[in-house]
Amino acid sequence: MKWEGITEFVHVAESESFTRASQKLGISTAQVSRQISALEKRLNVKLLYRTTRKVSLTQEGNTFYQHCRGILDGLEAAEQAVSQLQELPRGKIKLTAPVTYAERILAPLLNDFLIQHPDIEINAYFTNRQIDLVEEGYDIAVRLGKLEDSALIAKRLSNRCNYVCASPDYLERQGTPHSLSELKQHNCLLGTLNYWRFNQKGHDKNIRLKGRLRYNSGEALLDAALKGIGIVQLPDYYVQPHLDNGRLHALLEPYQDKSEGVWGVYPPNRYLSPRIRILIDYLAEHLAKRQNS
Repeated sequence: MKWEGITEFVHVAESESFTRASQKLGISTAQVSRQISALEKRLNVKLLYRTTRKVSLTQEGNTFYQHCRGILDGLEAAEQAVSQLQELPRGKIKLTAPVTYAERILAPLLNDFLIQHPDIEINAYFTNRQIDLVEEGYDIAVRLGKLEDSALIAKRLSNRCNYVCASPDYLERQGTPHSLSELKQHNCLLGTLNYWRFNQKGHDKNIRLKGRLRYNSGEALLDAALKGIGIVQLPDYYVQPHLDNGRLHALLEPYQDKSEGVWGVYPPNRYLSPRIRILIDYLAEHLAKRQNS
């Protein structure tokens, strides 16, 4: 008796609609309304404001929702914990990630992951647009750098570093800068931002620069740097192979920007299914190995 109406109430609170809640639960709108009315009567408190256009929580309803959401998450977690003892991870994972990082780093790991887990399907969409995971139905996003404040849960998977570098040919012709002020004497290859990021004596420092070339493509900037056109600042996953083979030289290393996080983020208020958890753990393990190799 005490549990009646709680599931219906939580779904209405989250969808702000009796109709959408009934569709998700697979029952009639009238049944949802009856269950919540009975719940309010049993508690002797009004949980929802109802108008013809909107459903919203009362103050008491918001407090009750916070507790109920945790209870339902706990029940789902208990069911999943029991079921995963008997089943291998299976099902679909909908994932999004930035284009170049995904193509260079993430996709090979996802392919290896699928080989190891034949009962899992991955639907990956690579885009530099920041997708609303809840609105567009994604299970997980891989994001780079500083995270915006949000209700998403984040797990740090790895780090990335930005390098300032140039080809030996460019440095032979134009000289090597040894201080930040000297950059203004060089042709700086710019991306979508007008500044480069540095760290000077423990403090973040952004320097506005000019150059005769600008691209909104890291690949295009990399090609220009390799051909000796100018100096570039790019993340490690673009330039590390070329730093290793000598086609690019790292510059201004005492001023190198602090490393940033590579994050796996996923919606809150949701039990992390075994397939999502095992993918996040897999990525964290193998990205760490790549970084330390």
